[in-house]
Amino acid sequence: MQNAHLSALETKHASLDRKITAESQRPLPDQMIIADLKRQKLRVKEEIALS
Repeated sequence: MQNAHLSALETKHASLDRKITAESQRPLPDQMIIADLKRQKLRVKEEIALS
């Protein structure tokens, strides 16, 4: 069970990373969206570290 949870967190972390990259590469990236995605990514990273 723990391994499945960790795997799901790592998948979510990678997904957020892709979203950040995609938003950053737009002609007019929305800095608020990027900041929110980075906060979400940090929360997931912290949860991974605690697992």
